[in-house]
Amino acid sequence: MERETQRCLAEAFRKLHDRSRLLVLPNAWDVVSARIFEQAGFPAVATSSAAVAWSLGYPDGEYIHREEMAEVVRRIAHALAVPVTADMEAGYGPKPEDAAATLRAVVEAGAVGLNLEDSIPGGPPALFELSLSVERVRAVREAADAAGVPVVVNARTDVYLLGIGAESERFEHAVRRVNAYRQAGADSLFVPGVRDAQTIGQLVRAIDGPLNVLAGPGIPTAAELQRLGVARISTGGGPMRATLTLVRRIAEEMRDAGVFTSFTRDTISYDEVNALLAAKPS
Repeated sequence: MERETQRCLAEAFRKLHDRSRLLVLPNAWDVVSARIFEQAGFPAVATSSAAVAWSLGYPDGEYIHREEMAEVVRRIAHALAVPVTADMEAGYGPKPEDAAATLRAVVEAGAVGLNLEDSIPGGPPALFELSLSVERVRAVREAADAAGVPVVVNARTDVYLLGIGAESERFEHAVRRVNAYRQAGADSLFVPGVRDAQTIGQLVRAIDGPLNVLAGPGIPTAAELQRLGVARISTGGGPMRATLTLVRRIAEEMRDAGVFTSFTRDTISYDEVNALLAAKPS
């Protein structure tokens, strides 16, 4: 991808975070799922690190290598005309220079956004120390600036998602972390694991930047999230898990009833899928 084209996509993606309208951001795991989301009219598409890892036979949690993840991002970014943002877990290494290397891989892949978690992979639920997390975000910002692409850095805290600390302390803990990430250069602040309108509204007011929440059971509607002031909602691995639920249903139906209706009735046609992938980005 030409660098000037990538810069234009990055600026377009950045403008989608101005909070004038909620950015509903679907998470894909391969080219065809990404193309379906693009064809549906979404102005940008994200990747899901969990879903990409699962599709390649890995469990979630940085068992996949950075290079393999970046290659999937590259294939998606080069197949779409809309901006692509990459979920790159916790940056594939604890050090700031590891996070910077991950940012450079994302830019080389053609993506214009990056998710960076503050949870420590491969062990019991825990977060990187705040000072280290801030340095990791700062390293990503500096690497993006050096690359000449205004990458949208979405800094994520897993305080709520992992249930870190006493429940009564999580709000202040999450706010303290994401506001520090904002000061370090993050463009968007991601607090997954929060679904009730009251807490979401309080986060919007306390956080000094655009708030990203994660879709899940009980999450308010897009209209309500817009009213609350949320900038962005993403779907994570949910769409892929829903797809796998259908695959499991197909397997059980064939095994138990010997019928094939789950995948032969009201499904996307062979020709439609072929046409979807034959189309070139405009």
